[in-house]
Amino acid sequence: MPIRHKNYIPDNIEVRGANANNLKNLNIDIPLNSFVAITGVSGSGKSSLAMDTIYSEGARKYLNALSTYTRRRITQMGRSNVQQIKNLPSTIALRQRPVVPGVRSTVGTMTESLNILRLMFSRLASITCPNGHHLDPTLKISQVMDLPSSDENMGMMTCPVCNVKFMAFGAEDFAFNSTGACKTCQGTGFLKTIELDKIIPDKSLTIAQGAVRSWRLPGRSLQIELAEQLGVRINVPFEELTTDEKNIVIKGKGVKREVIIPTSTGKSFKLNALYENAIDAVQHSLSSTKNENTLKRLGRFYDEKECPNCLGSRFDPKLFTNKIVGKNIAEVCQLSIEQLQKFCSTIMDWLPSDMQRIGKNLTNELLELLQPIDDLGLNYLNLTRAGNTLSTGELQRIQLARTIRNQMTGVLYVLDEPSVGLHPANVTGLIKILHELVKLGNSLIVVDHDTSIIAAADYVIEIGPSSGASGGKVISEGTVDEIKHNKDSVIEPYLTGNANIIQHKSIKPFSKGEIEIEISDRFNIHDMKAKFSKESLNVVTGMSGSGKTTLIFDSLIKALTDKIDNEPMPKYVTKLNEDNIKNILTVDSTPIGKNVRSTVATYTKILDKVRKLFASTPDAKNKKYTPSYFSYNNKEGACKNCGGTGVITLDIQYLPDIVETCPVCNGNRYNPDILEITWHGKNIAEILNMSITEAIEFFKDEANIEGTLDTLNEIGLSYLELGESTPTLSGGEAQRLKLVTYMKHSQKNQLFVFDEPSVGLHPRDVSVLINVLNKLINNHATVIVIEHDLDIIANADYINDLGPKGGINGGKIIASGTPSDICKSKDSITGKYLSEHLKLYNI
Repeated sequence: MPIRHKNYIPDNIEVRGANANNLKNLNIDIPLNSFVAITGVSGSGKSSLAMDTIYSEGARKYLNALSTYTRRRITQMGRSNVQQIKNLPSTIALRQRPVVPGVRSTVGTMTESLNILRLMFSRLASITCPNGHHLDPTLKISQVMDLPSSDENMGMMTCPVCNVKFMAFGAEDFAFNSTGACKTCQGTGFLKTIELDKIIPDKSLTIAQGAVRSWRLPGRSLQIELAEQLGVRINVPFEELTTDEKNIVIKGKGVKREVIIPTSTGKSFKLNALYENAIDAVQHSLSSTKNENTLKRLGRFYDEKECPNCLGSRFDPKLFTNKIVGKNIAEVCQLSIEQLQKFCSTIMDWLPSDMQRIGKNLTNELLELLQPIDDLGLNYLNLTRAGNTLSTGELQRIQLARTIRNQMTGVLYVLDEPSVGLHPANVTGLIKILHELVKLGNSLIVVDHDTSIIAAADYVIEIGPSSGASGGKVISEGTVDEIKHNKDSVIEPYLTGNANIIQHKSIKPFSKGEIEIEISDRFNIHDMKAKFSKESLNVVTGMSGSGKTTLIFDSLIKALTDKIDNEPMPKYVTKLNEDNIKNILTVDSTPIGKNVRSTVATYTKILDKVRKLFASTPDAKNKKYTPSYFSYNNKEGACKNCGGTGVITLDIQYLPDIVETCPVCNGNRYNPDILEITWHGKNIAEILNMSITEAIEFFKDEANIEGTLDTLNEIGLSYLELGESTPTLSGGEAQRLKLVTYMKHSQKNQLFVFDEPSVGLHPRDVSVLINVLNKLINNHATVIVIEHDLDIIANADYINDLGPKGGINGGKIIASGTPSDICKSKDSITGKYLSEHLKLYNI
């Protein structure tokens, strides 16, 4: 063994014997202090190497250095299936899909900028005494705030004008998720109010005809008869009722009346029923149900309005007496990040000389938080922006900004598809940040399919050659130039422009009809008119925050759904021509199923059909085994040790939980008696272990099963096993699986909306996706795709490009038409990148 010098510095992470998921005992050296890109087709094993092996071991080794007490309170990663990893630095990871924040999260809370602002407004602000006297900024506030809580003078100030003593507002008082919340809206910034127009949308109908929609809710069938007993005419159009009659319907008191209820036998019985007016029927239903479908139905009667007390700021208005440079905390939070940076520069000139030091510390801290957000192109956001209204790309960049702002050195960053949700122009900014991370002395592993990110890497590792069992090997590695000359590389044609990216035969836009929508005022969209071509591939593009989600999900889908359900459309949708659209299906990349019990076979209903085949065998009939016996989700069929999950979880206290294959059923989920029954020589566990390809041959004589298997094969999922857990599927795999039931039937007047379907897809898989979209369009479906992927945009029949940028600088359709039209537009940033992309492929 060679003797290493005492100053030896390793230049590679040495991975030996990696076997996580489908990795094939993989040995590889990964350069340190470099930007390394890992790529490969969907399901090839990229994330298994980067996240399940390298990051998992890095996180585990770091946590092992902590005390047992601390480790017991942290969710830990289990030991990765790898023999050895040497020279592994401290590791930080960014996941592919950030968790969608709750209603109380804002850009301010997510970036932690609000924490600094709360300190600034409690320490630097001018304040006002209870009698309205103004106090200029003073160090006295910081001094009294820092007194021990046991000191009666802690936080107490004395007005120099009227000598009244009062408690100054502390940092906690400025938290809208705590004591600083507006008392009217409880810190949410909005109120849900019942809209009478939504309860009685068509006043030309009579009550007997169903004019009062809230009386159609479950348990309200007697309200029409009760209203009649109270003197309301039920066979007169609602608009023609007297004022007294309308008042009874809308706000009449709850009184009991006797009604006669007929039974199926022809008899009847008397019942004392409680009258509920139209509004009470909604409120009482809301307070008494937890059913998601009912809650969704009740939500149609409500409208969200800005809180009249805090004007949407979420803060208790009493806090607005504290001001910095003439602005209260709500006004400062309304500033865009770009404006907030400029505002910080005015604070020092405003503060007295003895507060310069504390002011500089706090403003510098805030500016340091804001700078990486600005660098990543998010300076148009303001701190009050609700977290759940951000796009995936915006969430991803906020997560990245939080991670890199400390500018640490000697760290290994593992990023899982940081390009998700990013416009090509944003990717350019991201690459700049990634290179800066390496310049700071860090190592970087990026799992991605974006060819511009791969082309910018110092070193590329390609996993493949295919998916599932056919993946898990290193098929090429080296510099970008070396990959471009490697014949075994799958990504090579997409780096050199030799691939055929046009998979869709273009259709003349609007030749088969069109959908039109006009939006008056919604978020950053003002007076927008948009149209979409029927039975065509429509693509909506634009920078993050440009208004794509507002146009499609918040406006078009909501208005179409309301119109189909005969509900009032949103008031901000001033016109809708749906051109006979009858149904809408939204397809995103969220995981299918919530636990390991959901598999490809259960989701596609194949297992239901297979269970019937087993129940029809002579052996099963002799033992009186019904189809339920062949389900691992029922006690008759499930392994008694693991309950049908195939695994057991061991709690070993301060160490991470260990998930082990069930020793009784060896992971096949079933009890031994069930596995004695075979169909064509195979028991049901052996069938669930088959890939789609193997199952097609095995079930070739079972038309109702073979048809579904053929569809799975056609949409590029032939490598999946029937028993594969659906929550573990990639975003792209989940999307395609959701389409299985729609692929073989006519989809006339059906609208399919895809939200970034290229997530997690290799360029070769994007071609498969486009062929799937082709099949839907050939079945007369109308397809709308929100997308940044240039290959998908190049295949579009019609494009709506929003922008020109994000936030207040977006919200307009700056170009529309075919890909050629978009390329010719001088205003379209998307057109610039699309034009360069098509030139690479000589299109």
